[in-house]
Amino acid sequence: MIESVVGPKTYGVWIDMLKNLVPGGRTHRLSVVIAGMLKYSEKIAYEKRNQNTNADKLDQIFQKIYENYEDESFAAILDLAESLMIDAQVNYERVNSKGRKFSIAESAVQEFIRWDFMPWE
Repeated sequence: MIESVVGPKTYGVWIDMLKNLVPGGRTHRLSVVIAGMLKYSEKIAYEKRNQNTNADKLDQIFQKIYENYEDESFAAILDLAESLMIDAQVNYERVNSKGRKFSIAESAVQEFIRWDFMPWE
C-alpha cells in the first residue's frame, strides 16, 4: 500500500536502502530510518487522501494511532513497517547477546510514535 502512495521511485530507493543497510545495521539507527519512511508516507497519504483510495486508507491507519492509541492501531503500523522489510527481503527479527528476541520493525513504530517528542524542549 505504501508504494502506491509514495510512488514506485521513492519506494524503490527505500527498498534498496533497506537491503543494503539492515544486514549490518544497528537497530537504534535503522529504526529511525524506517520511522522516517513511515512519517513521509503519512504526510503523502494525508496530502493525497482525497484523490487516491490507497492514500485515504493509509491516512486512516496513521490517524488511528493519534486518535486512540491501542494495540490494534500499533499493529496496523507495525504491519506497514514489516512490509517494508519483507519487500526488501531482510529480516526484521533479531536476538540480542543475552538471547532475547526483538524486532527492528517494532522499534521503528515506537520511533514513529515518538517522532515529535523532545523532552528537552
